[in-house]
Amino acid sequence: MGFLADIKKLIKDWFTFKEPEKFEKFILKEKESETRDHREDNDSDEKKVESEKGQSEGNSENIKRNESTGSKKRGIKSQFAPIMQIGAKDNKKEEKCECEDNEKKEKEEEQKDVSSMTKVSKKLSDNIAYLKQKYTVPASADVVIREFHITVKDKTIPACIIFIDGLVNTDVMDMAILQPLMLLSNLDIKEDEYDVEEIVKSRLLPHNQVKIVEDFSEIVGDVNFGGCGIFIDGIDVAFTADIKGWKGRGIDRPNTEMVIRGPQEGFNESLRTNTGLIRKILKDAALVVENIAVGKRSRTPCALMYIKDIANDSLVDEVRRRLNGVDIDYLIDSGELEQLIEDNSFLAVPQIMATERPDRVAAMLTEGKVAVIVQGSPFALVMPATHIDLFHSSEDSYIRFPYANLVRIIRVCAVAMSLLLPGLFVAITNYHHEMIPTDLLFAIEASRERVPFPSLVEILIMEFAFEFIREAGVRIPGPLGPTLGIIGGLILGQAAVAANIVSPILIIIVAVTGIGSFAIPNFSLGYAYRVLRFAYIFLGATAGFFGITAGLYLQGIWLAAAKSFGVPFLSPLGPVTKGAMSDQIFRAPIWKQEKRADYLNVKKNRKQPEISIKWMKNDEKK
Repeated sequence: MGFLADIKKLIKDWFTFKEPEKFEKFILKEKESETRDHREDNDSDEKKVESEKGQSEGNSENIKRNESTGSKKRGIKSQFAPIMQIGAKDNKKEEKCECEDNEKKEKEEEQKDVSSMTKVSKKLSDNIAYLKQKYTVPASADVVIREFHITVKDKTIPACIIFIDGLVNTDVMDMAILQPLMLLSNLDIKEDEYDVEEIVKSRLLPHNQVKIVEDFSEIVGDVNFGGCGIFIDGIDVAFTADIKGWKGRGIDRPNTEMVIRGPQEGFNESLRTNTGLIRKILKDAALVVENIAVGKRSRTPCALMYIKDIANDSLVDEVRRRLNGVDIDYLIDSGELEQLIEDNSFLAVPQIMATERPDRVAAMLTEGKVAVIVQGSPFALVMPATHIDLFHSSEDSYIRFPYANLVRIIRVCAVAMSLLLPGLFVAITNYHHEMIPTDLLFAIEASRERVPFPSLVEILIMEFAFEFIREAGVRIPGPLGPTLGIIGGLILGQAAVAANIVSPILIIIVAVTGIGSFAIPNFSLGYAYRVLRFAYIFLGATAGFFGITAGLYLQGIWLAAAKSFGVPFLSPLGPVTKGAMSDQIFRAPIWKQEKRADYLNVKKNRKQPEISIKWMKNDEKK
């Protein structure tokens, strides 16, 4: 019974795949039982039986017992045959699973090794695997990895080229890269000159901008910016070539800084076109253009421009430090970069000048300032910027100085009226009636006799209406924008007066305020004064002239404390400097502008000799 119970338990263990080792223990137990049976047989043979009947009966019993033992063994083997087959199948399955697991582990290790690559490998297959994993090929349909062969000294070498379709000029790539490598590479090379890297660079790549690169990060950056990468089996470097070919906007007139006299060229969205426009004006070898990429994902190229023998090194280092310290995912326009590197983001007025005129950037570079141009933006950033710089126009340099001074005075008056006129009107009508002539006071009160609103509500209605019309005129495309502003303003103003919502005098004040805001040369400064105008309206309605005076005092303190890259924002007025007044509030004759602004601490303070009109001196001698 114990033997059968062991068999049942063993079968159960085998079918449940829990303890397959017991099968071996059972075989050992069976062998021990066979040895015991043989010993008993030998003992029975040695015994002497007295009678033949007893001996024959004993022999017959031994035979039956041996037969029964043999049948038991055969039965056990027949019973365990399917179990052994199951065990063999299980072993095969386990071996197969182990092989699959090993293959998966090997693939994962290979992928891990490829993803951790930072340098170009000598194996072309590893480089291709890294590029496919980096660019998610073939899911990324615009990324092309083209494999080909190069024949050098009767030896065929595998190679590949990677580029992004839509960013490159395919004609240049075919004629200057692929054709020389694939069709003209069967060269007669001497034994001592056999160097694949040198042969490819000096003889097989006629393109003018070929670089030898080792880091994958630099290769990926060049490919993403309209270049191509060339990999050759057996060498641990790659070749990159600049073959940009995307479509862009041509050079057009500037839209926000139009002038009557002066250059009519403006920046566009191409970085190299913009830097070329500046170099076309400044043909100076000392003009430096540094490339800095901003954005971890966009890797937007930016150009840091300055004249190395004029600009202050501390200023250049500070601008470079701020550009390298910007840690964002993407950068689209220079307006975003301006907000990331300015000194005080809560200051209403801009601390960096944005301009789309190459001539203005070139003039400021000669003064010792620094410019930053961003790929994809038609506006260049110039720093540092002072409050007076924002009132200047590039046209001031191209007209005679009396006209330029008159225009600057008009701009200052226009800014003051656009900023303070609505607030002064509210303060006078509410608190200071004695400040205006009696006849004018009676006329104002008569015009407001049927208006049901107080002066504050009345002027806010018209100010918001004017802002609505201006914003709509900007958003409407084509020539309809200015037309909408003029017609909309006339119709809306006439209807508001006819409906007794506002008074006619208020329509005049709002119109003058709007026209004055358009006289500001810098559009960012215009936005700032539009916001501050509402603050002065509330101050005038709350405390009259005292509130407006307090607002001006606080604004002056705010501006005096502001700095732009270490330069006081109110320079050269606060603090007062001596050598920078020839072209600040008033413009001196051009032959009197002998020195640069001293608040910049430039390397060369003098920009022209004391006598720059030498022909006049020669005439005096005669």
